[in-house]
Amino acid sequence: MFVGMAGTFIACKKSDNLATPTISYVRVTKPESSDSLLIGAGQGQLIAIIGNNLQDAKEIWFNDQQARLTPSYITSTSILVSVPAVIPATVTNKIRIIFKNGYELLYDFKVQISKPVVTSMASEFVNDGDVATINGNYFYEPLTVTFTGGVTGNVVSRKDQQLQVQVPAGAKPGPITIKTNFGEVTSTFWFRDTRNHIIDADPHEGWWSTYLITNPDPAKGDPAKISGNYYRYKKQVKAWVWDAPEVAGGAAADMPNHSKNIPDDAILNPAGYNVKFEINTLKPYNKNRIILNVGLIAEDNDGYVWQPPYDTKGQWSTVTIPFEDMVASYKTKPVVSTSGYWSRILIFGGDDLDADICFDNLRIVPKK
Repeated sequence: MFVGMAGTFIACKKSDNLATPTISYVRVTKPESSDSLLIGAGQGQLIAIIGNNLQDAKEIWFNDQQARLTPSYITSTSILVSVPAVIPATVTNKIRIIFKNGYELLYDFKVQISKPVVTSMASEFVNDGDVATINGNYFYEPLTVTFTGGVTGNVVSRKDQQLQVQVPAGAKPGPITIKTNFGEVTSTFWFRDTRNHIIDADPHEGWWSTYLITNPDPAKGDPAKISGNYYRYKKQVKAWVWDAPEVAGGAAADMPNHSKNIPDDAILNPAGYNVKFEINTLKPYNKNRIILNVGLIAEDNDGYVWQPPYDTKGQWSTVTIPFEDMVASYKTKPVVSTSGYWSRILIFGGDDLDADICFDNLRIVPKK
């Protein structure tokens, strides 16, 4: 009887060794959450692979990255393993387990690596051939940057939170799309945004043209155009002295091509909009006040104050101001007007300022 029982035991053992390994499911390792099944996991996350005949596993791969196996974490029915933290170059969305006898077992499983996130551009207006800076996150190679118009930019440099891309010929106004192996995202902002411009000098309108630049002169230090004409405010500003402080703008009747460009919805729902403009500080904006009037029926010399300091060091940069912040600062709240709105950029305040600041493309655009 003893010999017979021993023979039965050995036969079963041999049968187990020859049995095909299988995976039933993958779950989290916390006992209190052991019924939480997974179809994917993040980089570095510890998971439990549950199945049968798993004891002879010698390698485990997630996509093309090998995970570290700990023998004491391997049994016939489970493997505890951490998802590799290294970004895969080839994405298969598979777990691949290699056993001692050479058998390979595949199981559908995604390593959850974030798709790209795009938050802003250093300047939303960049000329063809120049380098645009895109801010965001998860810019994992390989990646492509596609501009509206279907043209792709050349990536000059890459960090996890910033891309520098050479703008290709044929790039048109509109969102940009960034694609990696882990997904793609289209920006909520527009490159070279043409929407709802209220001061942009194309054409020049309003009461003040002193600071209008139509033909930049490098000998005078004029920056290159990024979007047609612009305004360069260069003067010694004295504290509280009203000496031609207006950069650009005017009454609605004197700006027929721009004053009606503010959507009614922006006046009714300011939280859904941003006010943007491009600025180039040839000298630092470190004192005094830049005052903006957007969406008003009449001028307001206090308006919304965009406070210093700000210094672009001679480069064009996009400034973004939530319109609800602007509206909250107004003494008189905006109301919908069918005849247009008063708009102005003004520099006036309680400090002397050696000002040399360029402005372009004051606009109000949806946040999404």
